[in-house]
Amino acid sequence: MAATSTNKQPLLVDRVLHYVVDLNAAAVGAINVIGTNTAALIVDATQSDGCILEDIYCISRSSAPQIINLYMSSSFDYLRPNEGVFVGQLTSATTEGGVAHLETMPRIIAPMPHTGTEAQFKAFYLPKGKALWAGRQDIAIVNDGPLLGVQGGWY
Repeated sequence: MAATSTNKQPLLVDRVLHYVVDLNAAAVGAINVIGTNTAALIVDATQSDGCILEDIYCISRSSAPQIINLYMSSSFDYLRPNEGVFVGQLTSATTEGGVAHLETMPRIIAPMPHTGTEAQFKAFYLPKGKALWAGRQDIAIVNDGPLLGVQGGWY
């Protein structure tokens, strides 16, 4: 693959990733991280070169919709209020087994064929030294919380 005139190489994925996390016990009371929470660590890139997430999705395990908040932080052991930054939200499907995707991911600059209605690809870049956390916008532990999955690749 060709480099630019300043000899910069394109971002290439070294290996793929696909993680699925049970959010039964993962709760954050609101969009802002305030006080104690039980958010779940989804992807830890604090000791790596980062990753690109091409899909963030949830699989519902109940008929009640649940709001899932996503946060980026420099901590991998606990989502601290002064470090957790809200980066997105999705709502689970209202049928058991239903799948919902995070449709509001940032646009990326990768070239793409213009064969459909989409003008740009979307993906979530998790930079080096950061971790992605998730929690239901709730304070209770449940037994039918959604499963949250991420798919992409490590740099």
